[in-house]
Amino acid sequence: MLCSLSVRNVVLIDRLDLDFAGGLSVLTGETGAGKSILLDSLGLVLGNRAETGLIRQGADKLSVTAVFDLPPAGHPLYALAEEYDLELADALTVKRTLDVSGRGKIFINDQQVSLKTLKEFGRYLVEVHGQFDNQGLLNPSFHRDILDSYGKYPEALAEVREKYALYRQALEECRQFEENLRQAKTDEENLRSWADELEKLNPVAGEEEELTARRSEMMNAEKLLENLNTAYDSLAGSADVLSAVRHAQAAVDRANRLVDGKYDALAETLEQTLINADESLRQIEEASASVNLSQSDIDRIEERLFALRAAARKHRTTIDGLPAMLEEMRRKLNGIELGEDGLEECRKKTAQCRQDYLAAAGVLSEKRRQAAAKLDWKVMAELPPLKMEKARFVTEVERLPETAWSENGMDAVTFTVSTNPNSPQGPLNKIASGGELARFMLALKVNLAETGGCQTMIFDEVDAGIGGATAQAVGERLARLAGCVQVLVVTHSPQVAACGNHHFKVEKKTENETTTTYVFELDKAARFEEIARMLAGEHITDEARAAAKVLLTA
Repeated sequence: MLCSLSVRNVVLIDRLDLDFAGGLSVLTGETGAGKSILLDSLGLVLGNRAETGLIRQGADKLSVTAVFDLPPAGHPLYALAEEYDLELADALTVKRTLDVSGRGKIFINDQQVSLKTLKEFGRYLVEVHGQFDNQGLLNPSFHRDILDSYGKYPEALAEVREKYALYRQALEECRQFEENLRQAKTDEENLRSWADELEKLNPVAGEEEELTARRSEMMNAEKLLENLNTAYDSLAGSADVLSAVRHAQAAVDRANRLVDGKYDALAETLEQTLINADESLRQIEEASASVNLSQSDIDRIEERLFALRAAARKHRTTIDGLPAMLEEMRRKLNGIELGEDGLEECRKKTAQCRQDYLAAAGVLSEKRRQAAAKLDWKVMAELPPLKMEKARFVTEVERLPETAWSENGMDAVTFTVSTNPNSPQGPLNKIASGGELARFMLALKVNLAETGGCQTMIFDEVDAGIGGATAQAVGERLARLAGCVQVLVVTHSPQVAACGNHHFKVEKKTENETTTTYVFELDKAARFEEIARMLAGEHITDEARAAAKVLLTA
């Protein structure tokens, strides 16, 4: 809800500070007093175009500040604020400035933002009807969401979103399957050739490390054998270590018998030493026998390593990665053989998901048509009292081409009108004139007031070309709408003005050749005189005052 508006140096406005309350606020004043300037000022903080021609003559810049109460929790405004990392505390303050050089700044809660961001926020803050062609109900891109909010069928919407997500997922899986199969078929000849090569090569994980170790050992075979022979000779050669250990063992045994087994541990140690020495000698013999001095074996190992490394380079992997590469090739070749069957299954799944989506979307379409019929009936019931008995309002629900289907279903929703019996139906903002448009908006909004959206609505020219009972009907509907949202109306109709909860008068004064627009909130007495003026004109008569009294007490 709009709480306050502060305007500085906008055309005829020098300095203006207004506070607004809920309910219906009416703005009146003579033609040319500056009511449109007030709307232009508000338009600046909603994202309308700013031109230096709006700067008051003699001033170097203009500024407009608006403060809005925050909407209830769950309103789309909060998600938008989170998207732009804007903090919303107790209120939302929008300030816009423009200097004579054309440079301007925009702030939301003291954080500078772009014009694009301001426009996004503006469409959630205020709807202006009868003045701008791209706001709220006049934008066909919003009509489907508006109808869905009015119809109240969230379960059907959720079902369509779920089925659409599954359908899109199945389509993507099928597309990916087809792409993989196509690519596999393109590569099939190469795959078979590469797989045959690797199968003949038969790489084994860890083989490179093993072959490298064996080659290193064989290249050092002569040195290995020389050292092993030296070790053997040291144990069993002329020094005969084993014979020495046996002699020592015999001597200890004799001594041990003299002292009744005192040296049993020593005897056991010598026995273990003899066993270990014998085992070492045996292992040295085995090691010497295993040393390979064959150059042909070295050549075979090097050829094997060369082949493995060449294959690894070819397939851009490591030697250890070759077995997995071969397995992947086998999998792809197997996939080609089974691919057509798999693709057919994928297509069946996609077709089923499509049918599920169509079923859910069909239910949603029917609910939309039912809601549209109900809305049309209610809007049409509002038109005769608004002096539009020949007009026709139709909510068209049409099926979109498949390329335009989405998580929101397969319908295009458009509000259309015909202002005369023989006129064709057409888009709301293309067919109706300014006054008719505002009344169509009023008839719609009276029925859509509880569906959320903006908390503040402004009607301009809503009373164009009407009077008497029709103007009274307009005022009554504005008052009814104001029971749900804040409504501001610029009016020349005393019947409409009399329905307001708050009354502001726009007045223009000239002093010292300088013209300035002022806006005053009228008290009860001043409001009585203003409505009498609207009835009588420049010279207020007793009859006009009597009629004003009737309007205000009706």
